Amino acid sequence: MAETPSRPRSSTPTVIPQKRPMNIEDEQHAPAVSSPLNPDFAAARARKQPAREQREKKESLKKREAKGVDSARGGTPDVASHGKKSKKKVDAPVVLSPTRYKLPAPRETDFDPPGAPIFTPILTKAGRQFYECTEHVFNRKGYRYIHCICDPMFTASQYHRQSDTEPYGPRFSFEDASSHILFDLPGRSITTEKGFRMARANVGVREGRWYWECKILSGVRNPDHAVAEGAGQDIGGHVRLGWARREASLDTPVGFDAYSYGIRDVAGQKVHMSRPKDFMPLNSDFCVGDVVGMEITLPSLSFHRKIVEGTYNKAVDVSDDIDPPNPAEAPNIVRDRVPIRYKNHIYFEQFEYHPTKELEDLMNPVPVLTSTSSGSLVNAGGAASPSPNHSSPTLRTLPFSSIKVYKNGEYVGEPFTQLLAFLPPASKPLNQVGSRDGLDDAMLGYFPAISVFRGGAAEVNFGPDFWFPPPDLANSMANKQDGDVDMIGGDHVAEPSQPLSGHKSHVRPLSDRFNEQIVEDIVYDIVDEVDFWAQDTDYGEKESSEAMKKANLSDKTSAVLMGPVDPEAEEVRAVVQEVVDSGRMVGIGAGGEIKEVVQEEE
Repeated sequence: MAETPSRPRSSTPTVIPQKRPMNIEDEQHAPAVSSPLNPDFAAARARKQPAREQREKKESLKKREAKGVDSARGGTPDVASHGKKSKKKVDAPVVLSPTRYKLPAPRETDFDPPGAPIFTPILTKAGRQFYECTEHVFNRKGYRYIHCICDPMFTASQYHRQSDTEPYGPRFSFEDASSHILFDLPGRSITTEKGFRMARANVGVREGRWYWECKILSGVRNPDHAVAEGAGQDIGGHVRLGWARREASLDTPVGFDAYSYGIRDVAGQKVHMSRPKDFMPLNSDFCVGDVVGMEITLPSLSFHRKIVEGTYNKAVDVSDDIDPPNPAEAPNIVRDRVPIRYKNHIYFEQFEYHPTKELEDLMNPVPVLTSTSSGSLVNAGGAASPSPNHSSPTLRTLPFSSIKVYKNGEYVGEPFTQLLAFLPPASKPLNQVGSRDGLDDAMLGYFPAISVFRGGAAEVNFGPDFWFPPPDLANSMANKQDGDVDMIGGDHVAEPSQPLSGHKSHVRPLSDRFNEQIVEDIVYDIVDEVDFWAQDTDYGEKESSEAMKKANLSDKTSAVLMGPVDPEAEEVRAVVQEVVDSGRMVGIGAGGEIKEVVQEEE
């Protein structure tokens, strides 16, 4: 049977199948890698439905209340305009206000000036009588206390404003000190019978160059000085001094944590984060009778905010004074505080700034162990060192900042530079109900601080009459007494109405800063009163302007009071006196959401 010859197989099909177009559903399954059948997969994936319009995310009610924003809900949306595209309106920046509280009526005695604490004599040290201060509160457990008084002029603030107690002037703060610290009557000398305890001054610095002195009354004996018979029995103990922030613990020596920079009396070592290091010649103790001068330099607040906001550029911001502060754009100062009663005294209680985890880890770094090829464990290191551009605001440092030390009028060295930033968010309050992050209460900064140990005693001098003023301060004070005016560009820096800040300014006594701090407290009290008054009357800008005119206040005063101000501006000083003389800043009605509290004894 003859075989049928087979047909030769063709290498190509007779009909080439056509690739069908991909619809929308198929485009969702387009391959991730191109193939001969899908050479244009990228174009196919690009042909998608138009993206859905993103919904505007709104913060919850709790978040708005936590930020201090008005918690009132908006009205019913317009149905006719629903779904139509409309341009988003740019809302005006929200200016936060202090938290308000509903308080009971003040007592008649609340209008009297606050009384001084009770001084009980305890011991005599270095020929001075030291006392225990009682009948007052201490800053502790995450709270800070400031004296206040009732003033009939401040009706919108429910009659409360900030005040102070005797002895007046720059001194140690009785409230901002350990309960084991003993004071003299003027409040400028301290000692203790316990271990290291700290006391901070009642005045702090935020920018500029400032100087103060400390005389060691009891501590390390000077081997070159003979001690009279019977005079050395009350001499002993130790003293540390320096600068401390509000987060620094009062039951530790200066320099114990990252919030303070200290100098030891033994060998004159510098101490920061409990790490003593030499910076002076050997055997250079600070002994009894020595006067130690402390000078600090801090950049301007405008430059400081660049650091904490993350906008600092080393290549551009080459000088601290490149952007002088503008009084018309001063930051908003918010002081969340409530008056409380303690032993027939009234205080403002507010949340204290609390140590952060980042700086605690910096002080006590946790080692990160990794294994090597040989099987041994090595430390892989921790977080990056503090710097102006650190990813964490709490670990950012301030260029142009430093601390200098003098001994008996002679310059001995610069132990610290690149100090840590303190403006929010570098400083944060304790995370608890009612506290709000990112607020500056105008009292953040570095404070003169001294810690004493088992009989150590020291006396401070905040000026202007120093025992051993540094040369540039002595020249500046001499020019003031002679009536000379320093010219800009000459050998000295001119005395401006608003002090310069940073490394280009001249050094000033800390007593001048105390006077400025009083002006700031008055201005911020008036600003809060006007703010509450405007909330109570529910006035707009036009009505507020008319009310200011009725109160016999000028337009310039109205513009200053109705917004954030710079207390050091020239016009503000005139505003303070004008408002006090007018006697017309009163509030009526009860507006806004006010928290109700009850004042209790102790």
